[in-house]
Amino acid sequence: MDAYFYIILVVGLLSTIICATAGVLKKAPNDLTILSVAAVELSLLVYLVGSIVRVIGGEPIAGEAWEFWGYLVTALMLPVAAVYWSILERTRWSNFVLAAVGVTALVMAARMNQIWY
Repeated sequence: MDAYFYIILVVGLLSTIICATAGVLKKAPNDLTILSVAAVELSLLVYLVGSIVRVIGGEPIAGEAWEFWGYLVTALMLPVAAVYWSILERTRWSNFVLAAVGVTALVMAARMNQIWY
């Protein structure tokens, strides 16, 4: 496991806890929940830049490169889609959609790490 995975682990779990708590408390999506998902997106963007730098630096991806990049692009689209959803549907249930992003990003980062090494 590399530092990128651990960053997504911490940020993703924290975002999930914040968003799930807001959903349980029957609150609509707010700045805190949306910004926590934005932090997940930012950590994934850092992962993207770091991965590009590693590939340019000559570090090979052990698994299928298309699979790694596919996971990364998909993971990058999830926070955007969830925030869009939460803006359209301002109910407590949108917080649970936002909460799913952190866990999903974490699982996808774990899989990307397996593919890389």
